[in-house]
Amino acid sequence: MMSLKWHQRITSCLGIGYLKGGGTIAAVVCCIPWYLTRTADSFNQAALVATVVVTIAGAWSAGKVETVWGKDSSRVVIDEVAGMMISLLFIPVTIATVTTGFVLFRLLDITKPLFIRKAESIPGGWGVMMDDIIAGLYTNLLLHIFMWYNVF
Repeated sequence: MMSLKWHQRITSCLGIGYLKGGGTIAAVVCCIPWYLTRTADSFNQAALVATVVVTIAGAWSAGKVETVWGKDSSRVVIDEVAGMMISLLFIPVTIATVTTGFVLFRLLDITKPLFIRKAESIPGGWGVMMDDIIAGLYTNLLLHIFMWYNVF
């Protein structure tokens, strides 16, 4: 059985969640290895598996830490990491796409338009994760639209 301390480490992304602006920092930290491990192919099976694992682990651990940190604590930043990963799935990795994806994701995550805010009402760890999952999906869709119109 995993201890509460491990769930806190997972959800805070090894302490990033304790920093001011932790969500933004976690999203930036996510972008760095994503860019550095880029492949020529926009479909990267390892990235997909990693995204699924981070999302499921985040939901599980966010539900566990809710008992001590409260609902959707600012210390929980694994949701921003999962959302950022979803934003960049199946997108060719370039400085332009990663930077645009980061800006769009943070804008959507902070302003929470188009049913994103409503997703926070889902109980437990999935409620913590779902707003960022949806923001990531919207960002991914927008990046695909930009690619369709040759913006990148």
